[in-house]
Amino acid sequence: MSTATLPAYDYDIIIIGGGPAGFTAGIYAARAGLKTLLLEGASSVSQITITDLIENYPGIPEGIDGFALMEIFKNQARKFGLEVMTADALAISKTASADALWIVATGSKSFKTLSIIAATGAQWRKLGIPGEAEFAGRGVSYCATCDGPFYRNREVAVIGGGDSAIQEALFLTHFASKVTVIHRRDRLRATGILQKRAAAEKKIAFAWNATLAEVIGDDFVTGIRIRDTISGELKSIPAAGVFIFVGRLPNTVVFNNVLKLDAGGYIVTDENMNTSAAGIFAAGDCRAKIFRQVVTAAGDGANAAFSAELYVGNLKGEAY
Repeated sequence: MSTATLPAYDYDIIIIGGGPAGFTAGIYAARAGLKTLLLEGASSVSQITITDLIENYPGIPEGIDGFALMEIFKNQARKFGLEVMTADALAISKTASADALWIVATGSKSFKTLSIIAATGAQWRKLGIPGEAEFAGRGVSYCATCDGPFYRNREVAVIGGGDSAIQEALFLTHFASKVTVIHRRDRLRATGILQKRAAAEKKIAFAWNATLAEVIGDDFVTGIRIRDTISGELKSIPAAGVFIFVGRLPNTVVFNNVLKLDAGGYIVTDENMNTSAAGIFAAGDCRAKIFRQVVTAAGDGANAAFSAELYVGNLKGEAY
């Protein structure tokens, strides 16, 4: 199919998601001369923007906060001509008259595009235990960077044992008088360097083999109840704040009836970021993979943009 025979469309590529994967894809696509629109979510933000310190991104040995790094990504993408719009993608469908085109619908507009890159990321998983929803914003938080300063010289609890939980626990020691890490196992899942830092930090205590059973309080959180995973015994711990880091849920609802998803709701791709639907590619934390970091998201984004470039070129009858 050549450009002359293609039906009218708005963009070569529409990127859905404004995190590291999305903006890296935008850099590569716009730099390649493809007309590209990035939809930066109106009702959600990339998790990187609320990360206090990123110290393992290549080329920035002194570390950088997530918001600042994201601004660098954005400015570089705009330099190459990427169009950015703040809007949520509410529906994705194929055009009735032309199989080559996809339609991306937002709240106010719909756009026709030759290809889509899904870079919608993921959000923090909730526990669904008593008190969690009731005290959200009144002591229950999923972002230590956002809310940590509210707990200066007060006791807090962190739920989880992975990298995110321990990074946030360490950050909270700058404010809290004590940070109790609640973990369902008898050892952490976090990387070795984070485990060493947490073990050496005098303000951090550990409640092993325990799960959060209930958040308690009056107008605000005053404590938590934890359950021993071995004996089943309940124990109360004083806490003014509860920070929950027990995994993520992919933001892939809009793709439910469009793409193949795995059991966790993540988009299934091949090594070149191709999904189960021709013309749609996926990158970053919304994609099924074993390792989710800023650097892997950026790599996914570059790969997805190149695959989309080849796909679009083929539709236009261009030789590569």
